[in-house]
Amino acid sequence: MAIKTHRLLNLSSGIASVSVALALVALKAWALSQTGSLAIAASLTDSGIDLLVSLGGLMAIIYAARPPDADHAFGHTSAEDLAALAQALIILASAGLIGWAAIARIVRFEAAPLASEAEGIAVMLTSAALTGALVLWQRFVARRTGNRVVAADQLHYIGDLLPTLGAIIALLASATWGIGGIDSAVALIAAAYMAWGALRIGGGAWDALMDRTADPALVESIAAIARDWPGVHGYHDLKTRTAGSRLFVYLHVELDGDQTLREAHAISAGLKRQILLKYPQADVIIHQDVARD
Repeated sequence: MAIKTHRLLNLSSGIASVSVALALVALKAWALSQTGSLAIAASLTDSGIDLLVSLGGLMAIIYAARPPDADHAFGHTSAEDLAALAQALIILASAGLIGWAAIARIVRFEAAPLASEAEGIAVMLTSAALTGALVLWQRFVARRTGNRVVAADQLHYIGDLLPTLGAIIALLASATWGIGGIDSAVALIAAAYMAWGALRIGGGAWDALMDRTADPALVESIAAIARDWPGVHGYHDLKTRTAGSRLFVYLHVELDGDQTLREAHAISAGLKRQILLKYPQADVIIHQDVARD
C-alpha cells in the first residue's frame, strides 16, 4: 500500500512539474518579447530546459514504477538515475551558453535597453509564485518517497527562483534608475548557480549508477539495528547501494548454530522487518551464518 501511495505521489509531482513548466515558458516568452531582458531570456531558457527535463523525468517516473520482471529482477528504478544524469548534462550546457552571452555583453560594455518593465515584473512575480508552489509540493513528495528524480526536479525549480528574482531586480533597476548593466550580472550569477546544481545532481546520479554505497549515516543506522537485534551474535559483509529511490541492503548475520531453523528464520525475519520499518523503500537480503564460539 505504501509503495502504491509513493508511486501516485511521484506521478502527481511529475505531472505538476510539466504543467508548471509549460505555463512558465509561455509567460516568460511573452515577457521577453515585451522587455528584451537578458535576465528574462536566461530565465526563459532555464524554464524551457526544465520543460524538457520535466517531461523526461515524468517518463522516468512512469518507467521506474514498473514492477520487477524476468529481465530486471531488481526493478527499473535505475531509470531515475539515468534521467537525473541527463538532466545535469542539459543544465550544465545551458548554463554555459547563458554565462557566455552574459560575459560577452559585459566585456563589450553593452547594457541593452529594457522596455515594458511593469509587464515583465508582473510576469516574473507570477512565475515566482508558481515555482514556489511547485517546489513546496515536490519537497513534500521527495521527503515522503525519496524519489531521486523528484528531488532533482525540485533543485531545478529552486534554481529557477534565483534568475526569476534576479530578473525582477534588473527590471526594477531599469525602470527606476535606467540601469541596464544589472541584467547581465544577474544572468551570470544564475548561470553559475545552474552549473553548481548540475554538478551536484550529476554527481549523485553517477554515484548511484556506479553502485556507490549509501550515505554513511544510513549505513551506520542499519549496522546499529543489526548489532543490537536480539539473537544476533554479530554481523559482517554489510553492503548497500541505491537505484533511484530504492535502497538495496545485503547483510550477513551470525546466529546460534544449535537453534532450530524456525528460530533462526524468526530472528532474521524480525531484523528485516525492523530495517524495512525505518527504510520502507529498501530491498533487504539477509544471509544467516553460524556464529563462531
